Amino acid sequence: MLVNPTKLFLIPSLMLLGLGFAFSASALEFRSIAPAKAIMFDAPSAEASKIYILQQGYPVEVIVNLGTWIKVRDQLGGLSWVESKNLNNKRTVLVTTKTDIKSSEDTTSAVIATIEKDVVLELLSPTIKNGWVKVKHRDGLTGYVQSNSIWGVN
Repeated sequence: MLVNPTKLFLIPSLMLLGLGFAFSASALEFRSIAPAKAIMFDAPSAEASKIYILQQGYPVEVIVNLGTWIKVRDQLGGLSWVESKNLNNKRTVLVTTKTDIKSSEDTTSAVIATIEKDVVLELLSPTIKNGWVKVKHRDGLTGYVQSNSIWGVN
């Protein structure tokens, strides 16, 4: 029996494509850095190379959880390992482009504050509603920002 090699390649490709959809459909898990500073490592060990430090509140996406060590992704896409004790479940977001905190979920609503790039905000509601999320600035200002101007929410 002759088999068309194109068909053999097509089956694994379709299976991989299906796996891609399965992974993309799952919710992303975000956490934030708990202590004033946390060392990020290139492997899940205190003996591994230290690659950088993240400050308190910085949001990270959980990629792999090994219990005492967690592999995370930062806003720039960098992957590193951090001890799980250095993460908490408090949700924060990072401003990726200068943006306004608005009084309501509407582009025409009053501006409460203008926030510069790389500022960390507390995420008060992890649900994106019509492109907006509710946040709180460390100075106590509460309002809404457009989800396309922040990183750390899915």
